[in-house]
Amino acid sequence: MSERRCTNVILAGVGGQGAVLASKLLARAAMGRGLSVRTAETIGMAQRGGSVFSHVRVGERPGECPVSPLIGRGRADAIVAFEPAEAVRQLPFLRPGGMVVTSDAPVVPVSAATGGPAYDLPAIMSYLRASVGDRLFVVDAAAAETELGTAKALNVVLLGAAARAGALGPVTVDDLVAAVRAIVKPRFVDLDLRALGLGV
Repeated sequence: MSERRCTNVILAGVGGQGAVLASKLLARAAMGRGLSVRTAETIGMAQRGGSVFSHVRVGERPGECPVSPLIGRGRADAIVAFEPAEAVRQLPFLRPGGMVVTSDAPVVPVSAATGGPAYDLPAIMSYLRASVGDRLFVVDAAAAETELGTAKALNVVLLGAAARAGALGPVTVDDLVAAVRAIVKPRFVDLDLRALGLGV
């Protein structure tokens, strides 16, 4: 099967950042247009603040993505990361010429706070810039939180930024709007629509 018309996206963060919801929104947005979607995710470490990532593969027609929902190393068209170190962790999966959309807000691991290796945000961002170049898009998480009044919608801000950057293949902002309306709890719909627009 050809992967030429298959868009491979990895969403990565730590537990509590909404990576799983973001992947569900992306998958629903694609399905709403009748696109072929395959997904896989890790959720076991979410409750412990560990790494959480989802693979989402979108084909314009059935059969355009491989049967496996997992994206191989060097095959991801985009990484959407809710935390910079998680973007670095997923870089081996990025294809040459792929793009990274990431938050600039670190989530410092417990090990760093208890005497382990330091979390060096400037070094992490420098490494991302050196690795990805002008295909790196950084979202100002503090500005988003100030605008929205909460950090809880940063996952949706990043989806909006990724759509604007062209990282989501055939999935459009309008598709994401429809997905938010379809699966987000009613009391959070207005917030997430604002977050999506802010990201765009």
